[in-house]
Amino acid sequence: MHDFVEYVIKKLVDKPDSVQLAEEEKEANKVVFQLKVDPEDVGKVIGRKGRTANAVRTLLSAVAAREGKRAILEIIDK
Repeated sequence: MHDFVEYVIKKLVDKPDSVQLAEEEKEANKVVFQLKVDPEDVGKVIGRKGRTANAVRTLLSAVAAREGKRAILEIIDK
């Protein structure tokens, strides 16, 4: 899951080297991903009216469901 999210986000932003993705297991079947990107790229990751962020979260949920887990994506400003 980690590699998948990182791959998708790096393709969206202008500065892929500044992408930082932390993974934290909250419970047995719940994973929280904390995403940090360059301040100039935050708008690209969130998208207009949050559409891009919601699309990435939907993809992440589908990948997590295959593994029998729940995944949450948090976008953090640097």
